Amino acid sequence: MNITVSIIIPFYKNFNLLKRALQSIEKQSLKNYEVIIIHDNPENKLDYSFDQFSFKKKIKFIYNKKNLGAGFSRNRGINISKGEYVAFLDSDDAWSKNKLLNQINFMKKNNYLASHTNYDEVTNNGRRIISRNAYNLNYKMLLKSCDIGLSTVILKKIVFKKKIFFPNLKTKEDYVLWLNLAKSGIIFYGLNINLAKRFDTPNSLSKSTRQKLKDAFTVYFKYQKLNFMVALIRTIILSINFIFKKKWI
Repeated sequence: MNITVSIIIPFYKNFNLLKRALQSIEKQSLKNYEVIIIHDNPENKLDYSFDQFSFKKKIKFIYNKKNLGAGFSRNRGINISKGEYVAFLDSDDAWSKNKLLNQINFMKKNNYLASHTNYDEVTNNGRRIISRNAYNLNYKMLLKSCDIGLSTVILKKIVFKKKIFFPNLKTKEDYVLWLNLAKSGIIFYGLNINLAKRFDTPNSLSKSTRQKLKDAFTVYFKYQKLNFMVALIRTIILSINFIFKKKWI
């Protein structure tokens, strides 16, 4: 039987958070999937067990020989995936039980190549902080603001025939991929339903404001080939838009 969707999860060290993400996969109403976990911490090569999960035979656990970063780890997962669709889930995030079913039906019905959904930012104990909405986004709109939660994205695997993948950045690597796909003509269609949770995890790279600003500038200057001043202005606009597009709960 053909696999409908490949779920790709980069993993570094916190197995308890990974188990929470996997529990949300186990609850999915759509069952025809594979899970590809890429372990990106060669200094902590522990023997992890997935016996507690009913879908353990669907899990491929891959060790990187060296630290590649989340983006390159996802690329490795994409290259070995067998699904018609590719879904991304960060190891410290979680999905609602109908996430895959609703979103893939949404894409199939409309023949979409890329989609994302609303999501909640929550505390580690599950209290909702902010809700972020999904919109239909083309390249011009994405340049102004990245309104896409990585763990909400599903892409039809055929888009990777364009040879567009995640770059080597500590943060914002997903933003580069979305921009480059959109630049090639792909629209990210928004499904206006909350189907994911992004947990506010302490000490994550995405919490570093300095790193995010540095990488945002790199997105525009290096990867989008904008001149220095335009890249700087775009970085400032991106930061402002992220703050003011919050829907507070």
